[in-house]
Amino acid sequence: MKKKVLVGATNFSATCPEAKALLEENGFSVLENPHQRPYTRDELKEIVGDCVAVSAGMESWDREILSLAKNLKVIGRFGVGYDNIDVRAAEELGITVAIAKGINGAAVATMAIGLMLSVLRKIPMFDRTTREGRWPRVMGSDLDGKKVGFLGFGDIAQKTAKRLSGFEVEMMAYDLYPNEEAAKDLKVRITDLDTILTECDIVSCHLPNLPETRHTMDEAAFAKMKPTAVFINTSRGPLVDEDALYQALRDGVIAGAGIDVYEQEPVSKENPLLTLDNLVCTPHTSAETNEVCARVGLNTAQNIVDYFNGRNPFYTITKKPF
Repeated sequence: MKKKVLVGATNFSATCPEAKALLEENGFSVLENPHQRPYTRDELKEIVGDCVAVSAGMESWDREILSLAKNLKVIGRFGVGYDNIDVRAAEELGITVAIAKGINGAAVATMAIGLMLSVLRKIPMFDRTTREGRWPRVMGSDLDGKKVGFLGFGDIAQKTAKRLSGFEVEMMAYDLYPNEEAAKDLKVRITDLDTILTECDIVSCHLPNLPETRHTMDEAAFAKMKPTAVFINTSRGPLVDEDALYQALRDGVIAGAGIDVYEQEPVSKENPLLTLDNLVCTPHTSAETNEVCARVGLNTAQNIVDYFNGRNPFYTITKKPF
């Protein structure tokens, strides 16, 4: 009987054919996500019991779900962030968790810049009004010459900084444990949070989603920003108090925002943020390019194969993989 691998990411056969083939060639059967959304808890409860491995998307792997997966040995996260996985519970249950570190950073960095340009140049509004037969003469703003501040200066922020260098911007970053060498190479000044908020024209969020970073961007934080400033978030939704962001955009406390992530996902169509013309929004798709999905899928599949062949998966985040 073949070992069953549950895939949480959508469109796996179409976007990751090499990954699926690798799993099948190594004796696994692949249970694909048939929905165009993450699995719900009830759906997971019905199917996790006989799975030996998971290629995890954004569905929740908390202690209850993990406890029901009696045969589960390894989770390969289809991406980098793992706030949807209870790592401590996984360790206690003897489940190895690995992530696809360093693979999707370039795509997320590109999206962050795409959102900056979309907000500054009002690209979505111009697309919509042109299709409607209107011809508005509304001024946008240049990216060149702006001060860009990074909240967090890990791999994705560094890749964003590298790509921004051609725009002749001034860059600074806030990070509790900054990579001073990378900052020097990329001409990024390390500074404190208040300086980022008060001085920068664009604030781009790249923090990890931790209890201590929840709602880093709250009413007080937005109040410190320039009224002409733009806020970008391609990291995680809970870093931002969405009520505070809504009020800041509605009341002109800041000029605009571009966000790819939300406190609750999928985002509800009733979310008041979606009514605002000075917000550009996308559906948590920063890392979803054909090229990235293929590479991440293959990495995740290889992690699973390696585990069952007695080799440590690439970049495990649980202790004692074996």
